[in-house]
Amino acid sequence: MSRKRKKTAEFRYYRMPEKRTIIALLGEKWQQNYGRNIDYLHFHNFLEIGYCYEGRGSMILGTEEYLFRGGEFTVIPKNYLHTTNSEPGNISTWEYLFVDVEQLLRKLVSGAPGYVDQMIQAINQKAVFAKGNEMPYLAELLKRILDTMREGKMFYLEEAEGMMLAFLSEIARKNIAFFDQPGGGVREEARMNNLIYRSLDYISDHYHERMKVSDIAAQIHISETHFRRVFSQCMGMSPLEYINLVRIQSACEYLRKTDEPIATIAGKCGYFTSSTFNRNFQKIMGMAPEEWKKRPENYEQQILQFNVRSEEGW
Repeated sequence: MSRKRKKTAEFRYYRMPEKRTIIALLGEKWQQNYGRNIDYLHFHNFLEIGYCYEGRGSMILGTEEYLFRGGEFTVIPKNYLHTTNSEPGNISTWEYLFVDVEQLLRKLVSGAPGYVDQMIQAINQKAVFAKGNEMPYLAELLKRILDTMREGKMFYLEEAEGMMLAFLSEIARKNIAFFDQPGGGVREEARMNNLIYRSLDYISDHYHERMKVSDIAAQIHISETHFRRVFSQCMGMSPLEYINLVRIQSACEYLRKTDEPIATIAGKCGYFTSSTFNRNFQKIMGMAPEEWKKRPENYEQQILQFNVRSEEGW
């Protein structure tokens, strides 16, 4: 029996400038027909907040689909699969904020670390799709943050961070209230999704170390077998495939930006034998690391050969 073909997903990552916790994607570039010629979901390395000014289409968040018509906003945790699709021929106008939630909260929230961790967990419990007239306070606050980032007046970053703290605090409260409602089915699904997102965070922090799938399962307190099954269902790939993808992406960054020996780079990315590194690099990038380093302009084309794609922003 042939193996079931895995779904395609794409990892789109953004670089946060030093000492910043918010970046904004604003202006005419984000007036477009979203989803054209794209049939896969993607996820980011930061929390994404989007505001739709006008347009028509659908938003897929995990396994749920929502229709937008203008005046909606979304709050999507990092590593949460999603996509936006405009109706054929329709130009939709969105603007986005990407937020390093952990850094922002640890910078602005006083109290014990466990208190901040509770806020982070609440914010990341679920994705939010809301019409502006359903949550007018949050919609208006979000537009104020976008305008503040757009205008760039003196002390605008400090002002934006303060408003973002208020925005995220309200999101955390609403998420906690949602999961306190009667009915364990939704709560259990959200709990498992949250465990997967925690595992992605753990992999991001520890991919350069010796790490087994059983180590990750132990960190989120579920059995290895159950973790493998749930992770594969959620991400469309096995935990080991995802670990290797993150490691090879990191190796590409080193190859592109440094002259360090390839064996040194392999060790920094969690590979402690050259043969394992070379085998995984060849599988994901379609060529040996030495060859790839000589042809960095082919980065995007080569990674498209793998069924999980990665590119910076979009």
